[in-house]
Amino acid sequence: QVQLVESGGGLVQPGGSLRLSCAASGSIFSINAMGWYRQAPGKQRELVARVTSGHSTDYADSVKGRFTISRLNAQNTVSLQMNSLKPEDTAVYYCNALGYTAQPIGVPKVFDAWGQGTQVTVSS
Repeated sequence: QVQLVESGGGLVQPGGSLRLSCAASGSIFSINAMGWYRQAPGKQRELVARVTSGHSTDYADSVKGRFTISRLNAQNTVSLQMNSLKPEDTAVYYCNALGYTAQPIGVPKVFDAWGQGTQVTVSS
């Protein structure tokens, strides 16, 4: 079982900053990609940012230039630095990881793990 735990959410004023962190734990052989998704009330879940094992990144157009995703491979962690926050950024943010579980023998088992979510509220 692979588990993800997010932290760092909270209440911030427009224009402020927050840093989210996510740590993956469990029997992990490799993580090919980690990312952040968010879901606002009445909205579909959307990709915010992700980073692959090759360190390529992908950002939603709405956050480009404001958010930065960073991955610390040795600790299976990922963070999301959020600057110049807007009320539209208010949502529950979920960490996601894709990879392979460690197996004593045979082909590693793929996993697609999600965290429990952390609330980010941007309001004055």
